[in-house]
Amino acid sequence: MSEITAFANRLGKNAKHLIKWARRQNIEAWRLYDRDIPQYPFAIDIYANHAHLQEYDTGWIMQHAEYEAWLAEVVEAVQFITGFPAEHIHLKQRSRQRGSSQYEKTGRSGEDFIVHENGRAFWVNLNKYLDTGLFLDHRNTRALVGSEARGKRFLNLFSYTGSFSVYAATGGATGSETVDLSNTYLDWARRNFELNRINPEQHRIIRADVFQYLQNAAAEGKRFDLIVMDPPSFSNSKKMLDILDIQRDHPRLIREAMQLLEPGGTLYFSNNLRSFELEPAVAERHAVAEISRQSVPEDFRNRKIHRCWTIKHR
Repeated sequence: MSEITAFANRLGKNAKHLIKWARRQNIEAWRLYDRDIPQYPFAIDIYANHAHLQEYDTGWIMQHAEYEAWLAEVVEAVQFITGFPAEHIHLKQRSRQRGSSQYEKTGRSGEDFIVHENGRAFWVNLNKYLDTGLFLDHRNTRALVGSEARGKRFLNLFSYTGSFSVYAATGGATGSETVDLSNTYLDWARRNFELNRINPEQHRIIRADVFQYLQNAAAEGKRFDLIVMDPPSFSNSKKMLDILDIQRDHPRLIREAMQLLEPGGTLYFSNNLRSFELEPAVAERHAVAEISRQSVPEDFRNRKIHRCWTIKHR
């Protein structure tokens, strides 16, 4: 059996199980393949009737012609298994990103289209940016937020395109604030709000540096019952007042977010830094529980794609 045949067979096996599973879960966006076979280092996600392929940077060296032929075989196998037309196969080469590069444009435009997840709708674009507009690995965490939001005030920090806020608002939150520094992604969040008929007066979108927002919110006496904070591992965005290093800065971020959390409330804190270690002082000060085993969805073979904690007042 050739390597490409083994790859295609694995795709077919995964698809046979996951297509039915996704239908039962009421989701249109899910992970089909995640480097299951080391010789094919890709993450392949399905978004409705599109496939999004991310090639991981392995450092392998191939001649250009050999590499192009190898990529063509991969794309052909994905087409064959999914039945999607060539224009619905979206390929990106992806290295480990630092700073704000995960949000940078790829130089391509692509089309915006809608995917549905648990009764919510989200705009995605599989070409324009390195990321798509919806982080699939936090699907379970979004569902948790949606199930807990009724009657609560919700705060979404480092909000990206506002998917957690969509879940909170449609889950019955009495109000929310969605905070990010990127105009691009806040505009995207507004479109997601419109798509889900969310009242923008009740659920506010705020452009701010999160460090500055936390200080201002505390001074203004703002309080929330439910907070999500899912920061990047590192950011040197020129818009920020300072460089963000989540390993260094998370004690301060958590401390200041907890000042806004009502007694009995919950802060969901997550990040995807592989080497991350939660500062012991955080657990000494607060009631902390790691929920990563529950928060990473079943379709993710990589169970370490993120880590997630609930943090509450003692």
